[in-house]
Amino acid sequence: MENQLAKSVEERTFQYQDSLPSLPVPSLEESLKKYLESVKPFANEEEYKKTEEIVQKFQDGVGKKLHQKLLERAKGKRNWLEEWWLNVAYLDVRIPSQLNVNFVGPSPHFEHHWPAKEGTQLERGSVLLWHNLNYWQLLRREKLPVHKSGNIPLDMNQFRMLFSTCKVPGITRDSIMNYFKTESEGHCPSHIAVLCRGRAFVFDVLHEGCLITPPELLRQLTYIHKKCWSEPVGSSIAALTSEERTRWAKAREYLIGLDPKNLTLLEKIQTSLFVYSIEDMSPHATPEDFSQVFEMLLGGDPAVRWGDKSYNLISFANGIFGCCCDHAPYDAMVMVNIAHYIDERILETEGRWKGSEKVRDIPLPEELVFTVDEKILNDISQAKAQHLKAASDLQIAASAFMSFGKTLTKKEALHPDTFIQLALQLAYYRLHGRPGCCYETAMTRYFYHGRTETVRSCTMEAVRWCQSMQDPSASILERQQRMLEAFGKHNKMMKECSHGKGFDRHLLGLLLTAKEEGLPVPELFEDPLFFRSGGGGNFVLSTSLVGYLRVQGVVVPMVHNGYGFFYHIRDDRFVVACSSWRSCPETDAKKLVQMIFHAFHDMIQLMNTAHL
Repeated sequence: MENQLAKSVEERTFQYQDSLPSLPVPSLEESLKKYLESVKPFANEEEYKKTEEIVQKFQDGVGKKLHQKLLERAKGKRNWLEEWWLNVAYLDVRIPSQLNVNFVGPSPHFEHHWPAKEGTQLERGSVLLWHNLNYWQLLRREKLPVHKSGNIPLDMNQFRMLFSTCKVPGITRDSIMNYFKTESEGHCPSHIAVLCRGRAFVFDVLHEGCLITPPELLRQLTYIHKKCWSEPVGSSIAALTSEERTRWAKAREYLIGLDPKNLTLLEKIQTSLFVYSIEDMSPHATPEDFSQVFEMLLGGDPAVRWGDKSYNLISFANGIFGCCCDHAPYDAMVMVNIAHYIDERILETEGRWKGSEKVRDIPLPEELVFTVDEKILNDISQAKAQHLKAASDLQIAASAFMSFGKTLTKKEALHPDTFIQLALQLAYYRLHGRPGCCYETAMTRYFYHGRTETVRSCTMEAVRWCQSMQDPSASILERQQRMLEAFGKHNKMMKECSHGKGFDRHLLGLLLTAKEEGLPVPELFEDPLFFRSGGGGNFVLSTSLVGYLRVQGVVVPMVHNGYGFFYHIRDDRFVVACSSWRSCPETDAKKLVQMIFHAFHDMIQLMNTAHL
C-alpha cells in the first residue's frame, strides 16, 4: 500500500471519472439466449419449450420496442442503470434494512496482534479510529491509489460514499444524503458520532487543523464510556433505524414534529464521518471460527447502530471489532479496501500507538439529547423487539478451510473463485438433491458508476458435473472432464458479465422500461421459470467473493429458503461465511459449510487421481 501511495503522487483518486466509458446495453438477442440457457437446469422438457416460446414472442414483439426505448435512455445517460438499480434494489425496499440489506464483517486484527481480551476496548478503539481518520484524509486529498485492472482504471465513485453518508427513510422510497467532499471541492464535515448504551455523542476529529491523536481519542472515548456506565441508559433513538422503512419514516417525521431541535440532532448523525458503536457484548473469535462475531454484528444491540449509516464501526467489550454498513450507497469492496489498509497499519505498528502521549485541551464530546414522548419511546421498544426477534432467527457459520488455498488450485490451473463456486454447487446438490439457482456478484467498474452484474453460477455444465459426482458408474475421467467444462463455462460468464455483457441487469432495464411506459408486465417476467431460476430476486444461493485479502463479510439470504454465502481466498486457506434462517426447516448454514469443505477435498482428489 505504501509503495502504491508513493507511486500515486501524480494520480488523483477520482481523476479518471470523466473519461470512463458509459455502461453499454447488451444485444437483445444475446441476452435472451443467455437467459434461456440459465433456466434450463430448473425445467423439464415441456416447461423449457413453453419458456422458449415466451422468449421468442418477447424478442419479436414487445421486447424489441422496449430494447429500443432502453437504447434511447442510454444515449442520454452515462449509466442507464444507476438510478433504477439504486431505487429497485435498495431505496424502494420496505423491509427492515439493517438486518436484511446491510453487510457486516469482522476486523481481521484478532488473527494477529489483537486477540480477544477484556479491558482493551477503549485503547484499541482509539488506535483503530486514528487509522480510519488517516484513510479519510487520504481520500479527502485524493491520495488513495486508483484501482486498476492491468492498466485500465476502474470507477472510484463508490469511495465517495464511505464517509459522511446516510440513508434517510421515506414513506415509499428512501433517499441517500452524501456530505463528503475532497479538499479541492471544499469544506466537509469532520465529526464522528459515538453510540453507547442508548445514548449518542459527537465530537470533532480535527483540532487546530490537525487530526486528534490516539491518546486524545482515548480521552474522548473514556469520557463517553464513564458517563454512560455511571448514568441511566439513554432513550435509544438509534433503534428506530432497525425498523420497517415506512414505520421508521413516520416515526422520524413525528420526532421532528415533536421538537425541531430533533432534526438538527438527526442531521449531526447523518453528516458525521461514521458512527462508532460501543457494545457491551464479547463475541467468541478465533482464526478458525468467528461465527459469533457475525451474529452479533448483524443482530447485536440496535440501540448502538445507526442502521442507515454507510459505515458503523463497532467495538466489542473484549477488543474485537467489526463493521455494519448500509449496502445502498456502495458495494463491499470499498469496505474491504479500508479494512485491509487499517489491518496493514496495525500489523506495522503491532497494534500500538508509538507517537506522543500528550493530550491537548480539546472540547469534550457533545451529547445529542432528543426530545421524546411516550409514543416515541413505545416505537423504540417495538423496534428493538422486532429487530431482536428477527435476528434470533439468523444462523451464521463462519470458518476457515485450512487444508489448502489459492496456491494449490492455481497449481492445478483452476481459477480459485470458480473452484469455490462449483464446490458450492456440488454441496447444495448433495444436501438438497437438486440444483440451486445462484447469484454471484461480478463487478462492472470498467464503466462509469458501474456497480454489479449477476453471474448465474448454476449452469447446465455445473449440473452435469454434480450428477456425475453422484453417479457411481461415472468414471474418474468423465467426472474430471465434466468439471473442467463447468470451470470453462463459469470463467467465460464472469468475464462477459464484468465487461457489460451479462443479462440480468438488461432484463431488469426492459421490465422497468415497460413500467415507465405504462405497459403491462411482459409474459416473460411472469413465467414460473423466471422465478424458479432466480429472477425477481429469488436466488436460493446469494454469493460473493469478498477478495484475496484477510477481510471477510456476510449478508443474510435473499430468500427464506436460501443461503447467503461469502468467502475470501488466501494462498493457504479458503475462509467462508454462510447465513441461513433457523425457521426454515430445510436449510442449515453449518451443514452446507461442512458439505462445501468435503467438496473442496473431492475436487482436488479428482484432479490428483486423474493425473495418475
